[in-house]
Amino acid sequence: MTSQNTKDVTYSGYLDLDRILSAQHPGSDAHDEMLFIIVHQASELWLKLCLHELEAARSLIAKDDLRPAFKMLARVARAQGQLIASWDVLSTMTPHDYSLIRPHLGGSSGFQSAQYRLMEFMLGGRNPDMITMHEAVPEVAERLRRETGRASIYAESIRLLAERGLDIPAEVLDRDPQAAWEHSGAVEAAWAEVYRHPNKLWDLYELAEKLVDLEYHFQRWRFGHLKTVERIIGFKKGTGGTPGVPYLAGVLKQAFFPELLSVRTAL
Repeated sequence: MTSQNTKDVTYSGYLDLDRILSAQHPGSDAHDEMLFIIVHQASELWLKLCLHELEAARSLIAKDDLRPAFKMLARVARAQGQLIASWDVLSTMTPHDYSLIRPHLGGSSGFQSAQYRLMEFMLGGRNPDMITMHEAVPEVAERLRRETGRASIYAESIRLLAERGLDIPAEVLDRDPQAAWEHSGAVEAAWAEVYRHPNKLWDLYELAEKLVDLEYHFQRWRFGHLKTVERIIGFKKGTGGTPGVPYLAGVLKQAFFPELLSVRTAL
């Protein structure tokens, strides 16, 4: 874009606000439906930023170019803070408020968020069966499928440990990227070496803590989701047919980077 035509750019035009601010289409007359729509739309925008940053950070980790990756990972953690805070806003909705909206939601559910699922996949929480619900939109299903064939950001980090001379078994490095990550004693021992010698391995130490930040904030987001759902609908089933609170409680037990948690006990 040249300076000749940038002078005509406006705040509204640059941000495409006409489309963004006209993208809310309540299906009812309920006052709180606007809140419900905007919280979820804003969350999808923050997820888009997280994916943008994680994609770049993963490429940089694969190249052993950690300093710019750290900035990107720190930004993701801040964006996750915004996602967590969104539950505080949504939790102002009472059970009665939600009861006026729910009949208009049909089978739609946050469980169907492709961007949320893609972020899970990028971090290493992989379950190819979750792609099934996105088959109605082939390009989305294909994007998720492609992601399961790539090394997650954690897998790239483990490869980097091996490249730096830490002892990572071949079966860990050659594992099927579609499979769920399984705890490895050897990987835990490698991270323990990093944590015991931060002055010698400072950038790997910082990488470990940046990854722990991502896990920590993701679990806080999951917990906020659980408590908000519990507060608004109790133990009813979710609109997408999920068990609701019991399902959300179950995913809280799933860790993306298990060795980075278990190493704390070993140190």
